Order: sequence, then C-alpha cells, then structure tokens
Amino acid sequence: MIREAIGVGETEVAAQEDACRQLGVETYEAEFEIIQRAEKKILGLFGGCPAKVRAFIKSSPADVAQDFLKNVLDAMGLEGITLNATESEENGVIIDLEGEDVGSVIGRRGETLDALQYLTGLVANHVENSYYKVTINTGDYREKREKTLEILGRKLAFKAVKTGYKTSLEPMNPYERRIIHTAVQKVNGATSWSEGENMNRHVVIGPDPNAPRQSRGGRGSKGRYDRRPRRNFGNNTSVSDNAPKRAPINEGEGAALYGRIDK
Repeated sequence: MIREAIGVGETEVAAQEDACRQLGVETYEAEFEIIQRAEKKILGLFGGCPAKVRAFIKSSPADVAQDFLKNVLDAMGLEGITLNATESEENGVIIDLEGEDVGSVIGRRGETLDALQYLTGLVANHVENSYYKVTINTGDYREKREKTLEILGRKLAFKAVKTGYKTSLEPMNPYERRIIHTAVQKVNGATSWSEGENMNRHVVIGPDPNAPRQSRGGRGSKGRYDRRPRRNFGNNTSVSDNAPKRAPINEGEGAALYGRIDK
C-alpha cells in the first residue's frame, strides 16, 4: 500500500516538507519524486514557478494494521494503551496491547478483542490482496483462554461418555470452537459437532454413537461382574485372546489446532 501527497514550495526542500506534513511523517520516513523544479522570476517580476514534489510511503500490512488499531482505540477513548508489534513466521503480525484500560479492550469473554482482531485483519489483508494473519493479544489472555476451553472440552467429553447425554455450549467464534473440537477428539468415546448459524453457532458434545459400550453388572445380575475369561474347550483359548484390537476413537492424532474444521 502506498500513501502519497504532492507538496508545493518555493524550494524543493520546502516542497518536501509540505508533502510530509500532509502525510503526517518526517522527511526521513518518505521517498520523493520531483515533479517540477522551482524557477525564479525574471527580474523578480515575470515568469517563475514553485517547486512540486511527490512524497510517498510504502506501508506494509503490519504498519496498516497498527495504524488502524491505534485509531480505533483512540476513538474508543483508550489513549493510554501502547501497541507492541512482532512479525510472525506465518505471514502475519502479533500485536500485544499494554496499559491500564486493557480490560475494556478484552470485553466479555474476549468478544471485544476478537472483534478488533477481525476488523484489523480485514484492513491488513487489503494492502497486498493476500492472506495476512493478524493476532491481537494482551498479556497472556489468549493462552489462558485457550487452556480454559481445553479443560472445559475434555471435562464435558468425559461427562458425555459417563452419562450418555449431550451438552450444548454457548455460541463461540470459529477459533474457540476449533479448540473445543480438538480437546474432545482426545477423549475416547466422545464426539463433538457444531450447530446453529452465524452468531448462534455453538458446539455440542455428546457420546460417540460408534464407540462400543462396556458391559456392567447390575443389581439384577448374580454377584459381581465376572472378569474371568470364558474358555473354549475345543482349542483351550480364551475369548479375550481372540477379541480384535480396537484402536482408540477420536484421539485427534494429526489434527492441527489452527487447521480448518468443516463442522
């Protein structure tokens, strides 16, 4: 993305300074192209013309993202927040926010922070018309939130296996739903899927219908459950020895946390 301005002045230096004032930058931050050189008037009365200079700045997606986010925070009245940007290896930038009012930026369960990240990402992706990932964080909020969701997903998955009932969670964004799905995949006998549309889309966790159920002795059975293998007197081999080896279900091996989930 290129920002530019045309400066006019009695000299080329004055024209450069005029163009940089329009861009809001210092002269050392911009590049210049001379459009018209200054000409003095003949005898101080006739002819002559001012200098015209084109100043331009090539802004990266990271620069545009920071400028946009800073303007939004200022418009929200949160002028005491500082932005620290770090280029990531995934063709993106991580912007960490610091200040006394970061709680207002996070919002209820990170909703405000997610909205700012989404809008900033849209702006940054228009710079070079290519995918550019923008992550906005404050302190270690993202890490704590991710850990909380992982624990919640596993807890409800074990509950689904034990009780046989499903549980519907509150609406979440795609990133948080992906964390829940990944956590549930690691629990044998549980599964998860998404329901609802748009802002109401949420995760449902329930027992996996394809998972085999263990037999348990009830009050009506004689004595306790017999764990001793039954014998086949023809070949003297236990049934347990001939039982097929079942691989764990939904262990989530190879599932990337940030990969796409079509659920």
